[in-house]
Amino acid sequence: MTTPGAAARKTGGWRRAGRWLKRILLGLLALLLLALVVGAIYEALGRRSAAAAYPPPGKLVDVGGRMMHIDCRGAGSPTVVFESGLGTGGTIDWTLVHDRIAQTTRACAYDRAGIMWSDPKETPQHAAAVADDLHALLKGAGITGPLVLVGHSIGGPYVRTYTGRYGDAVAGLVMVDASHPDQVARLGRVANTDAHPGQVAWIMHAASALSWTGAVRLAMANAGQGKLPQDAAARMAAYTSTSVRGATAELDGFDATMDDARKVRSFGDRPLVVLTAMAPFKPAELKGLGIKASDGARFKQEWKALHAEQAAMSTRGRQQIVPDAGHYIQIDRPDVVIAAVNQVVEAVRAEGAAAKGEKR
Repeated sequence: MTTPGAAARKTGGWRRAGRWLKRILLGLLALLLLALVVGAIYEALGRRSAAAAYPPPGKLVDVGGRMMHIDCRGAGSPTVVFESGLGTGGTIDWTLVHDRIAQTTRACAYDRAGIMWSDPKETPQHAAAVADDLHALLKGAGITGPLVLVGHSIGGPYVRTYTGRYGDAVAGLVMVDASHPDQVARLGRVANTDAHPGQVAWIMHAASALSWTGAVRLAMANAGQGKLPQDAAARMAAYTSTSVRGATAELDGFDATMDDARKVRSFGDRPLVVLTAMAPFKPAELKGLGIKASDGARFKQEWKALHAEQAAMSTRGRQQIVPDAGHYIQIDRPDVVIAAVNQVVEAVRAEGAAAKGEKR
């Protein structure tokens, strides 16, 4: 039998425990708020520092109330336009090939909406919208055809769609391990995996939502440099916390992008080179895809077949296997990309010279 005194002591103990728990929770909340304030200040200072240390290397062009960044180097015709893959790198992705191509002709890399130095947009982002933005950007920058479009990864569907909408200016193409409109279904079927990039959408949305806290900037500051030169890696890291918003918008528009690209069935007789990365998956990559090594091998073979179909979109298309490169061929084997672009540039020039001869 519990005495009144024992009951009172027990009740008092619960009250004291409750008060301590409340203090602990309030302390944790205060620490969280302090961390958010410090993080927000860190992010604000980081953005200011990035703008001062890494201004846009090219020029900003008004595309209807938004500014987009384009970096053109070299001189000559045709103009090569680089279209980056899905991510936050934008123009930085072409660091190892941009200047080399600019030695022989004008070469332009640009940042899509919300990436690096280009303003974000509120409207949906997918291939048709990207093509319209690029068309407005080139017009605003005074760049006309002939163009050689170089598309990496999702940049493949983007340049494919651009060719369908503004093909009169497009004289040739290079696909750098480019995405295929039917890849999700076909890769998933042969490799027993969900090959849709939307699997990581929640990570991208979380990073975009938390970018103001400095968490993304801090993560990038501690990330490895990879194969990019130190200055290029630093530029990309400095702007990742703002670029993640643009990349997320493109990921959200992935299915619409594939629908847009699927409408373009042919590149006619334009010179076309399709580069296919065939380096075996690394263990970490297999783990990320959730597949076994045998599934990875089937994945690669289907990827090769998808690229063969893209090469066949032109009567002058050619597929080139790159056995020692991963998805970013322009970083693993920039020499291969440079050679492919130069080959298409020379083919376009030869056509132009022949056309002038016929007119005479």
